[in-house]
Amino acid sequence: MSGPGDPAGTSGFLAPLRALADSGLEMLRVRLSLLGNELEEQKIRLTEGLLMALLGAMLLALAALLVCAFVVVLFWEGYRLPALGVMTVMVGGGGVWLLQAGRRKLRSGGAMFQASLDELQQDRQALAERARETAASQGTGA
Repeated sequence: MSGPGDPAGTSGFLAPLRALADSGLEMLRVRLSLLGNELEEQKIRLTEGLLMALLGAMLLALAALLVCAFVVVLFWEGYRLPALGVMTVMVGGGGVWLLQAGRRKLRSGGAMFQASLDELQQDRQALAERARETAASQGTGA
């Protein structure tokens, strides 16, 4: 029951419920904020990886074209076909290596939302510990 001058619900059995709801809402707000930060980090990582791969592919194609033209002109007299073959193998190998490096970069982000999952696990452990403490204090206090 509320005492004189106390508005209804500010004391008594509703106060702990209200405090619990406030704590739960604050915890939810923090976790959603953390989740938003992790989404932003993943978006930036993905964008950077794709942009780097695209620019790398473009520069690689231009360099390969220029190098091939240079080597073919250099060996025009008697070795133009072997020169083209060697340049094709080198450019192809470089392209494969770059594609694998880009794939590694895009896959290296780790588990998505790992920080959020870790925080939720800590919250769960803290709540379980608090429940054990409450049960132990009720068992010894009775």
